[in-house]
Amino acid sequence: MGVETPGSQSSLHRANLERVVRAVRMAGSLTQAEIARSTGLSAATVSNIVRELKDGGTVEVTPTSSGGRRARSVSLSGDAGIVVGVDFGHTHLRVAIGNLAHRVLAEDAEPLDVDASAAQGLDRAEALVRRLIEEAGINPSKIVGVGLGVPGPIDVESGTLGSTAILPGWAGTNPRDDLAARLNVPVHVDNDANLGALGELVWGAGRGAADLAYIKVASGVGAGLVINGQIYRGPGGTAGEIGHITLDESGPVCRCGNRGCLETFTAARYVLPLLHSAHGTDLTVDRMVRLAREGDPGCRRVIGDVGRHIGSGVANLCNLLNPSRVVLGGDLADSGELVLGPIRESVSRYAIPSAARQLEVVPGALGGRAEVLGAIALVLSEMGDSNLLAESLPAHAPVSA
Repeated sequence: MGVETPGSQSSLHRANLERVVRAVRMAGSLTQAEIARSTGLSAATVSNIVRELKDGGTVEVTPTSSGGRRARSVSLSGDAGIVVGVDFGHTHLRVAIGNLAHRVLAEDAEPLDVDASAAQGLDRAEALVRRLIEEAGINPSKIVGVGLGVPGPIDVESGTLGSTAILPGWAGTNPRDDLAARLNVPVHVDNDANLGALGELVWGAGRGAADLAYIKVASGVGAGLVINGQIYRGPGGTAGEIGHITLDESGPVCRCGNRGCLETFTAARYVLPLLHSAHGTDLTVDRMVRLAREGDPGCRRVIGDVGRHIGSGVANLCNLLNPSRVVLGGDLADSGELVLGPIRESVSRYAIPSAARQLEVVPGALGGRAEVLGAIALVLSEMGDSNLLAESLPAHAPVSA
């Protein structure tokens, strides 16, 4: 067997194969023309590579149309591998199982007090993953990776969860290594805001945007940042913590120890009590949004105020990073223009005019599924292509142009 050397025809061909597979893997499906544009390869090279990958069983090719013309849609083979997404929210656990062609094969959610303990949460996650795999008739050996989302800051290098104030029962634990040991597959971990950004980028309202911010408002406030098509985490994994931008130095004490953080004016546990006298102590964000859409003046006012405060944080992001799109996730996004209008108003007031003019503020398209689909997208972005090619191509694959 010959040895591939850097710059040789065989190594160049291998690199082109991997470029095509990665482009298709991240998009779900692409026409051959779209593959050529995204990879920079010639149409003839793409055609030869797609034919080779199809013959090897790596991709499937189906007729489609593009711009009124007949085309061929290329996606990874449905049995090329299985990926699992696990999303821990503060009050829920959601699991989704999909294949490399971006088709979700099974999905379920159940209530969970994630603040209780890491062991309890991971026990429930393991049980739900195994149940869905069995019910879907999936061979566990086909699983290539698991994406794991948690609502707290993660050291992406070590996989360790920080901040005892956010998840006290998880502080210092390593949910990545623990779940990997339980399921015996590689696990990739990130915080929920980053996964929401990935989910919307790949499947939802962020498609086509190279630079965006996904804002999630729930028990806390966070932002997932996408720069040049890639999640930006920062060296410590804490990029996007806009919930702790100071709005009022004399404001309420935040769980981080500072006063007047954005979170203290927007997160559910600070906002909902403002409406308890009118709507009871069991009020939820979802119900507040429904009441606001039905015309309740108090709920409309609170949502408008939250939007203006979020807009102040978004204005800071605009001035620093100049994203082209902001996607609002979580239950609050269902209030539509009741919250989006005030966000845009604050951005227009506080952001640099040129940055504000270029910004598009939109609601998320995936709702509560954004994070779990983002967990699947995390695996798709982190996995390599060598194993896919090694299993599907002959040892002496012909060299194409």
